Amino acid sequence: MPLAAPEVTLLGVGLLLLLTVLAGTLSSRFGLPALIGFLGLGMLAGEDGPGGLMFNDYLFTQFVGIVCLVFILFSGGLDTAWQNVRKVAAPALVLATLGVALSAATVGAAATWLLDFTPIQGFLLGAVVASTDAAAVFAVLRSRGIDLRPDVQALIEFESGSNDPTAIFLVGAALLFIASPAAPVVGLASSFVVQMGMGALVGLLVGYLLPETLNRAHFRYGGLGFVVSIAAALMAYGLAEVLGGNGFLSAYVAGLMAGNRSFAAKRAVSTFQDGMAWLAQVAMFLTLGLLATPSRLLDIVLPGLAITAVLMFVARPLSVFICLAPFRFDWRAKLLVSWVGLRGAVPIVLATFPIVAAVPGAFTIFNIVFFVVLVSSLVQGPTLGWAARRLGLNRPPPAAGAAPDAA
Repeated sequence: MPLAAPEVTLLGVGLLLLLTVLAGTLSSRFGLPALIGFLGLGMLAGEDGPGGLMFNDYLFTQFVGIVCLVFILFSGGLDTAWQNVRKVAAPALVLATLGVALSAATVGAAATWLLDFTPIQGFLLGAVVASTDAAAVFAVLRSRGIDLRPDVQALIEFESGSNDPTAIFLVGAALLFIASPAAPVVGLASSFVVQMGMGALVGLLVGYLLPETLNRAHFRYGGLGFVVSIAAALMAYGLAEVLGGNGFLSAYVAGLMAGNRSFAAKRAVSTFQDGMAWLAQVAMFLTLGLLATPSRLLDIVLPGLAITAVLMFVARPLSVFICLAPFRFDWRAKLLVSWVGLRGAVPIVLATFPIVAAVPGAFTIFNIVFFVVLVSSLVQGPTLGWAARRLGLNRPPPAAGAAPDAA
């Protein structure tokens, strides 16, 4: 197929990006997560919509998703104040590891029973949808002005920013067993520890070197600091993966480490990376929307609703209540954390992995995951503020005459 002229291509990409932002803004005004607008415009521009664009490159979509997730996680780490999350680090990490595994196992068992999947196919589906999405959670909390009790908000944000690596590991493990059913199970635990440990170590190193570089370099042109921050995010992911670590964890830890140190132009770099994260969200959701074929979703409405119900009302609450049992969170906090388990781009990106690996039933898994993300966003996103108010977990307003908190 002949390529369009460069000016036409660039004009089209620019218009799509602008329209995607407008669609996201419009959906937010109706109380829906912005990702609904992003995905919706992508589907309208795709082969089933009036745009009629034919796009089915799952490998390219996977690459776009990985790059975008790196910047989203790096920016999320930059914006996370350690003093706000250190008290909830232990429960958040338990949720981000054991909680994800429990959710994956529960959804996998349900898929095996309800959808006639093999156990390994069911677990693969469970692993793909097991993690909450940092971009979706951050966007809903901040765009809707939801101000939760500090410990609950810190737990939700830290968990959503750190649970993707576990889901990615579980998806990789499931794909390994599908390709090599005789692969030893014993080495998985040690492999997980190595991947997480190396990812955290590389992230700490890159997060330490970024402020040092910006403080010592004294760049003549201020914009070069932005280039260095882009390089840091990419190197954190790439170096960790090359060394056998988890690149997504590395990107998040690098941002967390750098964001909690002082360095030149810190506010400007943080603002720039926030813009990069938004651009990444727009590009990622638009690409995923183009990839989706709405007409195929009609065939999996009932299976999709069944898996969504299991995830929302069984798997996520079960994992939250089990993982938070040793910690001092009351039942109201556990209920809200259960309900905040929004799914977003991460599960859809992970759903491309089985397709690229040519796993049997991979397209069915992709369509179910896409359906789950849509329903989760439409149901959980708009009701999050209502649930927080009903459970009495909003931050109390400052007393009359009290000085506002410093920003």
